[in-house]
Amino acid sequence: MQANPGKELSFEVGRMTYLRFPVQTDLIQETDNIVEVVERYTRGMVQEGDLVVVSEKVVAITQGRAFRISEIKPSRLAVFLSRFVHKSPHGIGLGMPETMELAIREVGALKIIIASIIAAIGKLFGIRGLFYRICGPKARAIDGPCEYTIPPFNNYAVLGPKDPDLVSRKIKEAVGAHVAVIDANDLGVNILGVSGPEVDIPLLTKLLKDNPLGQSAERTPIGIIRAVRDVELAGEVADSTV
Repeated sequence: MQANPGKELSFEVGRMTYLRFPVQTDLIQETDNIVEVVERYTRGMVQEGDLVVVSEKVVAITQGRAFRISEIKPSRLAVFLSRFVHKSPHGIGLGMPETMELAIREVGALKIIIASIIAAIGKLFGIRGLFYRICGPKARAIDGPCEYTIPPFNNYAVLGPKDPDLVSRKIKEAVGAHVAVIDANDLGVNILGVSGPEVDIPLLTKLLKDNPLGQSAERTPIGIIRAVRDVELAGEVADSTV
């Protein structure tokens, strides 16, 4: 196991050093069982005290929550509201009618309308982010199509995973380590689900802030995080790159 291109295998937080191993997989599809997938690809790798992290997108895909853009028929409301969404270079978000339509279906039209009005007022006073604060994680977790996503999902919109805490617990039973379902990209990190209160969410957020799993050709939607003492670090890194 070695770091993805442009990423570092080791990461320091305070006086502790952590290794962040990305785990490469084949293309994960709707017909796969995410618990079986994670258990298969981490078999023989997980040690006591490790934390396994899983990308929210692959969890959602295996739950049938990925939709081909050409099959989503946006409403007039979705077309109208999507015009006012900030277009980020890091992802389309809800800035296209199809992803806005999924948000309306997931959150409800009334809540989306109220959030849009309040967000518009907030922008007049220089306050941003109100829309997602009101709509919550279900709207924030929706991913639109982007060219750096591995095909065929570069032409899909994906909802956030359903019951990520439950998914985390089921994976934990299979792999024998604590688990977190994460949404990490170049904009930031959200921890959507964990296998139990033992998972330190603030610490995990720091460990993933540079998005070590990658999002495209790396095909590494699973990661293993391991705390190591400084005296162990050189040997761990050497072993991982053999």
